[in-house]
This record gives sequence, C-alpha cells and structure tokens, in this order.
Amino acid sequence: MINGFSYIFYWWFLLFGLGITFLPLTWWFFKKFFDIGYGFSKIIAILLISYFVWLVGSLRIFPFSVATSWLIVFLLALVNFWLARKNRAEFLKQIKIHWKILLFEETIFFIALTLWSFVRGFQPNIQGLEKFMDYGFVNSILRSQYFPPADMWLAGKTINYYYFGHLVTAALTKLSGLDSAITYNLMIATIFALSFTASFSLGANLIFLNQNNKQGLLLRNWKLPVIAGMLTASLLTLGGNLHPLWYLIKHGNYGTYWYPDATRFIVQLFGDADNTIHEFPIYSFVVADLHGHLLDLPFVLLFLGLLFSFLASYKKMKNHALCSMHFVLPLALTLGVMYMTNAWDFPIYFMVLGATIFYFNYLKWGLRIKTFTKTLLSVVCCLLLAILFSLPFHLNFKSIATGVGLVDFHSPPWMFLVLWGLPLVSTVSFLVFSLIHKPVTSHRLLVTDVFILILIAISWVLIIIPEFLYVKDIYIHSYQRANTMFKLTYQSFVMFSLVSGYVIVRILTSLRQKFLKLVCCLLFVVCCMFTFLYSYFAIRSYYGLKTYQGLHGLTYLKNLYPEDLKAILWLKENITGQPIIVEAVGESYTDFARVSANTGLPTILGWRVHEWLWRGSFDEPALRTEEVRKIYESKNLEETQTLLGKYKVNYIFVGTLERRSYRQINEEKFSKIGNLIFSEGQTKIYQLN
Repeated sequence: MINGFSYIFYWWFLLFGLGITFLPLTWWFFKKFFDIGYGFSKIIAILLISYFVWLVGSLRIFPFSVATSWLIVFLLALVNFWLARKNRAEFLKQIKIHWKILLFEETIFFIALTLWSFVRGFQPNIQGLEKFMDYGFVNSILRSQYFPPADMWLAGKTINYYYFGHLVTAALTKLSGLDSAITYNLMIATIFALSFTASFSLGANLIFLNQNNKQGLLLRNWKLPVIAGMLTASLLTLGGNLHPLWYLIKHGNYGTYWYPDATRFIVQLFGDADNTIHEFPIYSFVVADLHGHLLDLPFVLLFLGLLFSFLASYKKMKNHALCSMHFVLPLALTLGVMYMTNAWDFPIYFMVLGATIFYFNYLKWGLRIKTFTKTLLSVVCCLLLAILFSLPFHLNFKSIATGVGLVDFHSPPWMFLVLWGLPLVSTVSFLVFSLIHKPVTSHRLLVTDVFILILIAISWVLIIIPEFLYVKDIYIHSYQRANTMFKLTYQSFVMFSLVSGYVIVRILTSLRQKFLKLVCCLLFVVCCMFTFLYSYFAIRSYYGLKTYQGLHGLTYLKNLYPEDLKAILWLKENITGQPIIVEAVGESYTDFARVSANTGLPTILGWRVHEWLWRGSFDEPALRTEEVRKIYESKNLEETQTLLGKYKVNYIFVGTLERRSYRQINEEKFSKIGNLIFSEGQTKIYQLN
C-alpha cells in the first residue's frame, strides 16, 4: 500500500506541476470565475500537450518520444511564462486574491485522485469488458513513432477508432516514466479527479456569477458557491439514477441488488427484444474501462466551462466576441479533440454551442436577420476550424456508421421516472421557479439561467432521440438502439448533473415560503440520497474493499497464465518497435489477444468481432481467422512460410491459449524456420529467421 501511495503522489506531483505551469493561460480564459478556472488548468495542460504531441507525430515532424513530449511541455511553458509576464501585475493580484480557493481545489483534486487510486488498488486487473482493447491501444501508441498508430489486432492496418484519449494516457505515461500497467489505473483515477474538480469549478461559478459578486468580495461569499460546487461534483462523479429506489419499492430490501442492472434497466423488463444501455460516469469509473466516453469527460467539462466563461464575459468583450478568435479558437480546438476522443460528443456539444451563440446574438440584436446570419457565421467558423484542427485524424478514419433508421422499440413513459427522476424533478422545479420567482435584471443571472435552460433542453432532446431514431452499425436488430442511447444519454446525465447542483442550491436559497422550501428540500434529499446509494452498491460489489492488491494491472496473469506472463514481460522489455507477432485468435471480452494487448505488438488478428465492428465487414477477420489456424496447425511448411510472409510476421507465440485453441500445433516446423528465443514451461516464443 505504501508503494502504491508513492506512485499516486509522484503522479499527482506531475499533474500539479502541469496545472501550475498552465495557470496563466487558464486565468486568461476564466477571468470571471471566482477560482480563475483553476479546476480546468490541468485539463488545459493535458489537452494542449497531447494535441501537439499528436500533431507533430501525425505530420511526421517529430517522433512520439519522451524527448518530444518534454520539448512540447517546455515550449508551451514558455508561452504561459510570456503571458504571465505580460500581465504580471493583474495575474499576481488575482493569485493573491484567490489563493485560498486554489488551495482548496488542489486539495480536493489530491483527495479524489488518492481515493479512487486506492479503490482501484482492490481490483487493479486490466482484464474483462473493454480493458484489453483500451490497454492495447495505449500500448500500441506507446510503441508508435508516428500517427495514426498501428492496430494491434489487425497487423498491417492502423487504428480505425477514436484513439486520442488513449494517446493522452500514453503521453502522460511517457512524461511520468511509469509502466503502462500502472498508469492505466492511475488514469482512471485521474479522470475521476479531473471531472470532480472541473465540475466543482463550473457548478460553483454558476452560483457565484449569479450572485453578481465583485472581485475582492470573494472571501465573504465563497460558502454558497463551494456548497453548490461540491454537490455538482458529487452528482456527476458519484451519482446514479433512481434504480435503487425502484428496487427497494419492488423487493422491500437490497438482498440481491446487482449494480449493472441500473444501466440495463429496459433489458430486464423486455429481455432480448430491446437491449439498451444507459450508463453514467460512476458506472464507468467502477468498471474502469478506459473508453472514449470516459476519456472525453474532462474535455466535455472544459468545453462547457469555456463556453460559460465567454458567455458570462460578453459585456466586456470588444466588437463581436463570438466571432473573434479569442472565442473561436479554444472552443474549436476542444471540439476537434472531442471528436478524436469520442466522436459522438462532437454533434452533441456543437448543438450546445449553436444554441448558446444564438442566445448571445439574440441579446445583442433581438429576433432580426442579423441574429441568424451572425449565428450561422460563428457556427460555421467553429465547425471548419474544428475539422481543420483534427484533419489528420479525419484523413485516416472511416466511420462505422452506415446511416440513420427508425427504431422498432420504445421505452414506457414510467421508466423515465426511474432513469431520469432527479433530472425530471430539477427540470420541473426550475421551470416553475423561473415562472413564479421575482425576475432579476442582472445580465449575469439572465445568462446563467438561460445557459442552464440550454443544457436542460438539449439533454431532454438527447433522451428522446433514441425513442425514434438510431444510428445504424453492425449490431443486430435487438441491439439496434443500444449504442445510440448509450452515447446520447451519457451526455444527458453529465449536463443534468451540472444543472441539478445549480438548481437545488438556487431554489433552496431563494424560496421564502417555508412550507414550499421544506417540500422541495425533502424531494431533493430523497432523490439525491438514492442516486448516491447506487455508488455504494457499485463500489462494494465490484471491489469488495477487503484485499488491497496495488496498482499494477497485470497481477491477475500470475494466477491464470504465469508462464505466459513471463513471456509477455520478456517481450515488453526486449522487443523495440512494432514487429508483428502471431497468437491465437479469440472472441471479444475474453482473455484472447492478451499478448498484443499487453505489449502493443500487432498480431495478425486479435478480437475478431471488434475488428468487424471497426472495419464494417467480417470478410477480413474471417479470412485471417482461418489463416492463423493454418499457421499453427498446417503440416505444410511452404504454406506456413507463405502466410507468415504475407503478414511479415517476426515472432510466433505459443502459450496456454494457443495450445487450447489449436490442438495440433506443429512446433517442429517453427524450429525449422526460426529460433526458440524464449521458453518457460509450455510457453515458447519463436523468432523467424
């Protein structure tokens, strides 16, 4: 446990240094925030460092290396130093005024990072669900000199997936010098901590700017924003839906409660007829798949923070702020990064951007032609820049979507009470409150409320869309809307969490009628209590919290495949670059493809159904499946050599799963065409001549 904490502290110190280094740029974008945006400083640092690492690697200017990564950090640090020096007096003044809240946010970041790293230490295994895929992406990127990185499960091809978030993990791994088997788990905890502090900052500033505070009055008015920020952060990172309440009403106790059921609620009632997914961040943190929707969460919060910051500052901006580069560039860059991290988020937050810009223009010109033309100009400008920023990715990526169709399934209306109970309560109460509450003339209050209404409206739109439309992919009929519902409603949950923290604090502090305030308080408390109860069940079920194992994610291999583990570690330590290996082909969500996933060395074919999904056709996986079988089992030496030459194979791995899958492995021929370079029990590695 002490060794684990040393990793955590070292990792935190690296992130702390990056956050401090990029504080001048953060302050420049978040001048109106009562914490000068400190909750976003680490995200800005990670985004910019990773983006330029990716850009120079994609343009083949510099290879992806430790030296390149630190060079980019140094150059960006110079930019921040120049910005701080140029605005030295004002910048230092703000630090002096806000240092207490900065210290508070750094403290909660450290606590969140340590807490979730500690939790991961009870079940650190990089095994199960999508972990092999995510870990394989990270390891493949770590071995890549240029981008796009090699697909570790389809030798000769590059990754056809949203890999930027995995590149972020690889970049931080390079900077830290730690083993990726450790940084995988630290990255899960980092996303948790970044999301907690960023949502704290945004939730707190929604309330703070609503109070129309002046700088310098912070020390007398910080309590309410901090309460709102902590509630918002807790709802987003630890909150679930009202499934625990429904289960208690139905069963009377929690004796057999199983936490994944809350994310597959419709499946429970309709079986195979309608398989849907409606996950939320705490489920993602618990199961610890380093997947795109989770990796993009800090960037989503940064985008919303930037958007609200610019919106709240519109009166002091010269000319037309939403057409200026000061506004367009950071938002467009963040949108471009979001597309490369989790493409579904791009259209979602592009809608948020469009609605916000329209409202901004409406404030300036009302419902006139100029409002619509200026909105269109700004939106198109952001769109083109976002595409330009991510152009190298677009040139090497083929979408797996094949169109849009009408759904054959619909959710019963009562289910919305279970899945979206707290958001529904927040929405209705805020709308009623807005109608009956005495209007306030402050433009900041107006801006804040409308920003909240935009998030509410788009969140409900995202929930309604899967009831009518779905994006077509390779999934069968009974799963037709699963991915669409998952990707859309995940972002609804994020935005609703930000909204609910603001709404609860705003209403309870503004209502004067005691009875009405009591009713609202009880309603909010009940909803929040059961949403937080979900995290208790999920963490206890998945982690047990009894035996601490540390942060190294490959410990499970010691028990399952000890001989294979030694071979995998030998490959990691002794093989440079990305030569091709051959190992047993297997199905998704199994232990097959464990060599390529754990080393980043491309294999002829790994999880074949995943490759089917990424490539849109099963023709290539079917062909390679049979050819790998022939490599292991064929007695024809010439045929084997032809197949190995076709894929430019350098190493043949013969381990536990290979012997299990191919009962007639012909090792004699491997000795004729290569050398035995590793042997441990029944596990062997041959290097071809």
